[in-house]
Amino acid sequence: MTPKRKQRLIFVMVLIVGFGAAIGLALFAFQKNLLYFYSPSQIASSEVEKGQMFRLGGLVVEGSVVRESDGITTQFDLTDTAGSITVRYTGLLPDLFREGQGIVAQGKINQKGVFVAQEVLAKHDENYMPPEVAEALKEAGAKHPVSIPKTTIN
Repeated sequence: MTPKRKQRLIFVMVLIVGFGAAIGLALFAFQKNLLYFYSPSQIASSEVEKGQMFRLGGLVVEGSVVRESDGITTQFDLTDTAGSITVRYTGLLPDLFREGQGIVAQGKINQKGVFVAQEVLAKHDENYMPPEVAEALKEAGAKHPVSIPKTTIN
């Protein structure tokens, strides 16, 4: 093997190792940032590890919303009609947040089994249901609650 070929071979090998390392780091970062969606009944069946960040969706149980004395901490129950979980959120809730509404929250379960939300999403009108929540309700055997008023366009 001539010195010129040997030099090219080393260059190609360094290039392959560099690309492999870059792809490996990108996949590692992507894996750490994935947020899976779970329903309350999936959490009740222990499909989620404590401390794992994920998205939770369901309907806010009517009569379960409790605002604490600090004015920004809210605790409520979230259900898919087959299971429910208590959610605790500190911050401003979206304007469309209300009891009986489908929401998606992002956070993790603490040691007491309470879902501590870092973000609550309810950006939709009263007729819209987030697809993940609709699918979780469908799997639980329930459908969109009829207590939510329907609007009609005249």
